[in-house]
Order: sequence, then C-alpha cells, then structure tokens
Amino acid sequence: MKFVIKKELLLEALSKVSKAISTKNLIPVLAGIKFELKKKKLVLTASDNDITIQTTIEADDEDFKIENEGSIIIQGKYILDIVRKLPDEYISIEVIDDLKILVYTENSEFNLNGISESEYPNIGLEESKKKIEVTSGNLRNIVYQTAFASSNEETKPVLTGINFNIVGDILECNSTDSYRLARKVIKLDKESEENYNIVIPSHNLVEFTKILGDDSQLVEIHIFNNKILFKTGNLKFESRLINGTYPNTSNLLPDDSLLVVHTNLNNFYDVIDRVSILTSDKEKNIVTLETNGNVMTLKSSSVEIGRVEEKMNITKNNDENIKISFSAKYMMEALKSFSTEMVDLHFVGEIKPILIKSEEDNSLTQLVLPIRTY
Repeated sequence: MKFVIKKELLLEALSKVSKAISTKNLIPVLAGIKFELKKKKLVLTASDNDITIQTTIEADDEDFKIENEGSIIIQGKYILDIVRKLPDEYISIEVIDDLKILVYTENSEFNLNGISESEYPNIGLEESKKKIEVTSGNLRNIVYQTAFASSNEETKPVLTGINFNIVGDILECNSTDSYRLARKVIKLDKESEENYNIVIPSHNLVEFTKILGDDSQLVEIHIFNNKILFKTGNLKFESRLINGTYPNTSNLLPDDSLLVVHTNLNNFYDVIDRVSILTSDKEKNIVTLETNGNVMTLKSSSVEIGRVEEKMNITKNNDENIKISFSAKYMMEALKSFSTEMVDLHFVGEIKPILIKSEEDNSLTQLVLPIRTY
C-alpha cells in the first residue's frame, strides 16, 4: 500500500471516523482505523461495536495519488495526531514488510506498527432498499431540539435514546427522561414504504450531527431490525438500536389548557436564569411562577442563601391565574431549543405538565413537569 495525499483531505476524513474509536474497547483492533486503498479511492473505517463510521476519499491526480493498493489497520490515536501535527501540505503513507507503516514528508518520518486487516471484524454497512430521506438541517434540528431531554440513567435504557416514529410521510421524534418531554414532528418529502417505531441512542445521534455537512445535504436513512445506517455524500454512519418499547408519550400531552401565557422567549429565559441564581440545589433548582393580571412573577428562595423575585409583563388568553413551580434547568433547556422570538406557555393546573409551544414553529413541543413545593 502506498499513496500521497494532501494533509487537509486526510485530516478531515480521519477526524470524522475517529469519533467511532473507543479507548476502553476490549477488542484492541477496534482502537485502530482500517485503511483500504483501492484503485481509485481510499476507504477509512472505524468502529467501537456501538457505532461505525466510514468515509471515502476519491483519488485525483492533484491532491491524492495512489501508487499501490492494499489494506491495513493503523492505531487511530497516533495516525490522527501525526497527521494533525505535521506542517507539510502533502503526506506519504506506505506499508513495508506487510505490517510496518511509514508516514513521511520531506523532513519527517514516522514508523508505526500496523495490524493485519484479517483481525478486523467484518463490517457490512449494507443499505436497505426502502430508504428514507431527510436534509442534514432537519436532522440536526431534530437532535438539537430533543436529545437533551433523554435520560442518562442506564436503568431505563429505552429512555436514553430518541424515539423515531415514522408513519407515511410524518416523522415524529420524542425524547423523555420521565420529568420532561421534547417532541419534534417533520413532514418528509416522500412517503415511507413502511412504518417504523425505533429508538436510537441519543449520544450516537449527537456524534453523527457533529460530522454532518451543510444543511441542504440529503441524508439517507436505512433501518434494520437492530441497527440504523445514515448515508450522506461519501460518509456512512451506522448505530445500534435500543431494544424495548418506547412509552406512548402522546397521553402526556394535555388536550386543553386553563391558561395560555404569551411571552418573549429571551426575556423569559433571562429572568429564569437570574432567579435561579439563589437556588441551593442545582439539580432541583426550583423556581415558582405566579401570574396576576398581565404580570408574571418568578421567584426562588433558599434558607441558607436568601430569596429573589422578578416581575415581567405578559399577554394572557383569559383572566385565569396560575401558581406553579418547576425546575429552572429543565425549563431553560426547553426554551433554548426554540429559535423563535415568542413562546406560548400552556398551563392546565398547578400539578399538571407545562406545555411550551410557539406559533412561529408548530413542529416543536416541549413539556416540563411541575414540582410540588408543599
């Protein structure tokens, strides 16, 4: 195996696939990146058994020249560091004596020990005939607006993922940790041939969105029994699926509301941020909201620290008033997922969930459970 490649080209590809390398893996070969040099392309693959990332660099006579084909596994951490730190514009990589790798430029030379490709697990990354397509921008929004609400508790594995429910041309994504719920609904350009109800690990989706291209790029989704494959451009990203049935979250969403408060998102967020300064327990950080006419008061208190109260003007849909307490952290994370100017807070009762929506974006719904303070 021998080739010469522009540093930036190789570094970009290595940075993408290296996200699938785990240092804690029990299989040593999975700490490596598989280099497959074919006639007109270099295929890089990395996997930690949970996710697999593969990217392809097409050869041209200017930035990437192939001399000899071949395959080898190179330690991921070292090859990434070497390529990142070499100052030269072009880098040569050559395999000598089957498992010795030479990485060199005009003034530098690194000798690395490689691993035979025969030791690498057989990774198919096959595609399904029934693909679903979304844009990078839509997928990025889905993950940004829902992933934060999933659970970190491994005791309920199904809640550590995002639920993708596809029926016809509607993709509904839900995420919940039992104390809050994030829901994003988008319309697909084309109807899906099959209905799907799957759970994808949130962490894996977040990692995928970090390496996605520009917002207009199309992403193909290929769904199997126990895994999902995303394909976009020269990149493939495969993740395991979480086994188990996702709870029916629709019955958590109240049908009617006692009171709807219309308020400026940034102002509301900033007031909660300030009021929560004096909350003693950072996990609970309880803030109490109270309406009186067209004025909303937010307050918090701590026996050890003190108390704070702040008022803001609001618009309401009727003369009802509410007093309710909630986690400032959960409310702020819910608000942060909106990119609109105004939000509507739907209140059903003092111990009923708070629904957050926006007339400017009806694809997104956030729900935060109240906290009893008595």
